[in-house]
Amino acid sequence: MHPKPTPSPSAARATARAGGRARTGARGSGRRPRAAGGASLAIPPAAPSQPQAFEPGRLPRQRPGTAGGVRAKNREERTRVLCEAALRLFLTHGVETATVDEITRAADVAKGSFYRYFDDKEQLVDALFAPLRTSVVGAIRRCEAALANETRPETLASTYQALATELAGALLGSLDLVRLYLQECRGPAEGARRPIRALSEDLAEGAFALTYAAHVHGLLRPLPPKLTALAVVGAVEALLMGFLEQRDLGALPEVPGALITMLLDGLRRR
Repeated sequence: MHPKPTPSPSAARATARAGGRARTGARGSGRRPRAAGGASLAIPPAAPSQPQAFEPGRLPRQRPGTAGGVRAKNREERTRVLCEAALRLFLTHGVETATVDEITRAADVAKGSFYRYFDDKEQLVDALFAPLRTSVVGAIRRCEAALANETRPETLASTYQALATELAGALLGSLDLVRLYLQECRGPAEGARRPIRALSEDLAEGAFALTYAAHVHGLLRPLPPKLTALAVVGAVEALLMGFLEQRDLGALPEVPGALITMLLDGLRRR
């Protein structure tokens, strides 16, 4: 995707696709790394362990029930069970290989229950990623808004540090989804993989919007914003893969701050 050279439309397009309900929380160690310039950076506290909430792709046309009622609770539970079973199968076999029959068997529900709440696998994958997408796109938009009013190079690091901290909370609370994203985001944007590729495009557009906003204010060196954005996204994905593969990357809460410091040391206008 080739976004136009303005941050606001890209963020708006990303937000338009960001359906679902936001979920935050992270498994932090309680340590507080130091941001560039001496600012203190806190990783969000660990959230209580609880099932992930997913929205069905559509509501039944007949007898949908009232909000908070028995049918709504049953629908929420069936949706959760189907999504969790699908996620396990997708991680093992891939989103295109795993079938609806296998998903319903793994979830121990009738096949009709799947089609009562989802049109197809693509809609289920979209429901799987909706909470994470909402959290990530929301964090990017807040950082973009902060950069739009920021003209002081000395506070650039703290702005990006705040984004890194918020993203760490969202990603560490959804590690299986992060693993599935990294597994599938390079594949063709076809079938059930389309929502994952859409998220990849959201991230690329968001990264471009952030770097473009910083360039507008002269906070970064005069490098092509698209090049800078892709380099940042690639570095983040490489770190996430290293973490999931249990490589020794040092103290986990310090990783976002270290990445921001390395990037800004190379990109900040001198």
